Amino acid sequence: MGAVVAEISMSVDGYVAGPDPGLEQGLGRNGEKLHEWAFASRAWNESHGRQGGEPSPVDDEVIEEMQAAGATVIGRRMYSGGNGPWDEDPNADGWWGDEPPFHHPVFVLTHHPREPREMEGGTTFTFVTDGIGSAVEQARAAAGELRVTIGGGASAIQQALAAGLVDELRINVAPVVLGDGTPLFQPLEAPIELEQTRVTHSPAVTHLSYRVSG
Repeated sequence: MGAVVAEISMSVDGYVAGPDPGLEQGLGRNGEKLHEWAFASRAWNESHGRQGGEPSPVDDEVIEEMQAAGATVIGRRMYSGGNGPWDEDPNADGWWGDEPPFHHPVFVLTHHPREPREMEGGTTFTFVTDGIGSAVEQARAAAGELRVTIGGGASAIQQALAAGLVDELRINVAPVVLGDGTPLFQPLEAPIELEQTRVTHSPAVTHLSYRVSG
């Protein structure tokens, strides 16, 4: 099977979303600045069927690697921003419209059962109520030999790291200090040993890759 890779964009001071996230600002105040490097790239625009974007060999390669995943695991808040029963969620259909950009199976961590949703473009959302271990196991089965991406938010990555389910951690550090928001890391019962495997950068972002060794 392919590797399980946790990947997310983060500010210099360790936040993956700004303060006060909501329906109008899913990433919180100024949180979109964490992803400007991707929005500006040619690879990201091409993957969303758009024209434009600046060619950046470094950033384009990272985005193309992301898109090569065979399945993705995300948290409920990354899916919709909600956390309660689905019939009370004003964004129950998710952020991405009728044709989400994943184009492969996506497993959503939630406490509230729901039937899978098959979307245009090859994305199927499956809602997993029995924890991160089950979500990763299902994602690996769906991905086959391809990698599984744990795409966020912070809680999903924290759970996967704490459970020893992550083979590689990739952090895209945007050149911004948010000052507040959702931190990527929380206190752990024991340290997690990392081995740095790659550092690349463009003017817009620094890409850090680590093998999780213990």
